[in-house]
Amino acid sequence: MLGATWAVLMPLFTAAVYTFVFSKVFQARWPGMSDGPFDFAVICLTGMVVHTIFAEAVARAPALVLGNASYVTKVVFPLEILPVVTVLTALVNAGIGIAIVLIGNLLLNGKIYFTVLMLPLVIAPYLLFVIGLVFFFAAAGVYLRDLSQLVSLLITVTLFLTPIFFPIEAIPESFRRAILLNPLTFVVQQARDVTIFGRWPDFVGLTIYSVAALAALACGFWIFQRLRNGFADVL
Repeated sequence: MLGATWAVLMPLFTAAVYTFVFSKVFQARWPGMSDGPFDFAVICLTGMVVHTIFAEAVARAPALVLGNASYVTKVVFPLEILPVVTVLTALVNAGIGIAIVLIGNLLLNGKIYFTVLMLPLVIAPYLLFVIGLVFFFAAAGVYLRDLSQLVSLLITVTLFLTPIFFPIEAIPESFRRAILLNPLTFVVQQARDVTIFGRWPDFVGLTIYSVAALAALACGFWIFQRLRNGFADVL
């Protein structure tokens, strides 16, 4: 019960803090939206929900195999399941955030857009990409015990280099291309389009992203399989 309550309150509290800092202190404004703090909060929370899937899953990845050593040394267990379960768990928690976004948008705009049905299509390739990362970091974490510190830094960097608290239009042209190369940027923007702005997703962009996500998944899985033969020796 306490865990479920915390899962609801945590994204709300975090979004409230960032909304105050960026909308009031830094005076951030979103094109096409009012200057009200609640509009900014919904936009901010949508981006944070997408990032949370990445953050929760990747943060757990370096200790994923280490924390389940008995599955490696004592029991014949399909270790490939662990990264998938980790990402799906993060997805369940993110689902609470999405529900809050939809309720907030309903209260602010008086409707829920039909395009929200496209959200699974937006999130699906993103999940494949994150699973690929978890495969990689889970395997590398067995051999590099301090990897979690680097991963924590990566999570923080991606939080502020993804247009979560600021619109992509606010970034100078000279830096905008680098932000667009961030794998989280496209998903955050598409998630906002289908949930908040009522726009259809970029199907061409989703196709390209899906191909890249499958490549990342294949690469991460290949590395995991190559390194798993030495797990028992290291553990």
